[in-house]
Amino acid sequence: MSTTAATGAVAEVRYRLVDVGGQISHELGLGRIFGQMLVYLYLQEGKCSLDEIGQDLGLSKAATSIAARQLESLGLLRRVWVKGDRKSYYRTADDIGSALQKGLLSSVRQKISTVANELDVASDLLVDCKGEDDVDFLKSRVKRAKQLGARTTKLLESPLLKLFVRS
Repeated sequence: MSTTAATGAVAEVRYRLVDVGGQISHELGLGRIFGQMLVYLYLQEGKCSLDEIGQDLGLSKAATSIAARQLESLGLLRRVWVKGDRKSYYRTADDIGSALQKGLLSSVRQKISTVANELDVASDLLVDCKGEDDVDFLKSRVKRAKQLGARTTKLLESPLLKLFVRS
């Protein structure tokens, strides 16, 4: 394979993997840019500036910056300082598998907590409702959802899952 063909193949592989990362991230509700940036940086040997990332992915500075902060807050990216340069540079976390698991689990726990709080509010609002259409049905659905949330929380706190996350 010639150098030009190899360079083209490398670019194609990167493009395809970044695209798939964006699709999966979007399907998980995290946003396409979140996944694109994570995969893009994972496939880079060194650090990249936000300008480079934005240019290569066709993203605005604002979108790139917001996604970088999200990924950094989850421990998936690390900011790298370059002496004498004011630009922000990033690379993926040293142990991206562990960081990804912990970051996603943290996000899932937070979302479950938000839903649990809303279900508590719903239960409180329905306590004194009587005679309205579908009250009993709605109460039963809220109760079932709370039970599902409690089981999910228990599963997320299981020692077995914690063992896998540590690995």
